[in-house]
Amino acid sequence: MLANNTDLAQRLAVDLSDDLLSAVLLVPLDKDFPVLGGRTLRVNAGVELSFANGRPLVKLKGVSLMGVPIPNVWLGNLKNVDLVNEFGANPGFWQSFAAGVDYIRVEDGRLLVRLKE
Repeated sequence: MLANNTDLAQRLAVDLSDDLLSAVLLVPLDKDFPVLGGRTLRVNAGVELSFANGRPLVKLKGVSLMGVPIPNVWLGNLKNVDLVNEFGANPGFWQSFAAGVDYIRVEDGRLLVRLKE
């Protein structure tokens, strides 16, 4: 995805460490944007990814904007909630995601996802 979109590759950095995916996205704002026009916003997010009890585990660990943490209530109280466990019983993305993943592991600099056949 990044190789095909070089503009995105210049604005997105992804760090992989044990069971954690962290991303930094730089969002340039048009100079006519009403707030912070002409500036670049820095958005950081962390997601825990692992596989336990035969299911993938996905937890939002936090989001910050320009270095300021976004409160959990602004994130819909989803911080540190296993999204697959919480929403995987209902039809939709999380149920399909869980049904299609056989194994997931994040290691230092590596993301391993094995899909079910």
